[in-house]
Amino acid sequence: MIRCQSLVWGAPGQPLTTPLSLEFESASLTAIIGANGCGKSSLLKVIAGLQKPLAGKVEMAVPRQSGISFLPQQQHLDRQFPISLEELIAAGFWGRRLSTQLRTQRLKNALEDWHLSGLEQRPLMALSGGELQRALLARLSLADAPVLLLDEPHAALDELGQQLLWQHIHHWHAEGRTLLVVCHDLAAVRQHIPHTLLIKNGHCVYGTSRELIQPTPHMQVA
Repeated sequence: MIRCQSLVWGAPGQPLTTPLSLEFESASLTAIIGANGCGKSSLLKVIAGLQKPLAGKVEMAVPRQSGISFLPQQQHLDRQFPISLEELIAAGFWGRRLSTQLRTQRLKNALEDWHLSGLEQRPLMALSGGELQRALLARLSLADAPVLLLDEPHAALDELGQQLLWQHIHHWHAEGRTLLVVCHDLAAVRQHIPHTLLIKNGHCVYGTSRELIQPTPHMQVA
């Protein structure tokens, strides 16, 4: 459960929306949509505890340090950092005590699940945008957190990568995890995500995705 109580966020003195009071139920799957700069990514950061709200508060049913996994936009990652793809993914084990055998097997499974086998020793700077995004998603999958906050997880993914992404999102949801997904692909949101929080003109509207996103002959990307 994630409960936002009179939550206001943005730069000091520049709130992005009117106060938000909303509860995301446990095991729910919700998209966050809206135009660039409306506050979608900032909201995820406030919920994750990475950014302080201007007013109000966020209550969680799980501790932030161990109960939340946050997928940032890859533009915030230093691709010059001298680690391999395998080391990046293995960071998903951080803070967990697992046997070497279990870690090795789970890492192997994650590489296979995200079609990254054979790229283990490749440095970050040598990865394509899609390979890096799948590596970040593989890292997220190893954390086993009950709350997943995904900021534009579809970015840079080709058709296969997007298929893998939605398969995993549905799998995580079926496991009973709570997911908030910032996404610009409105057709995909309408197809795959049952509920949506729309941020528009400084206001937040919550409802079913099929109510808030009307199909058009040429579905727009927000």
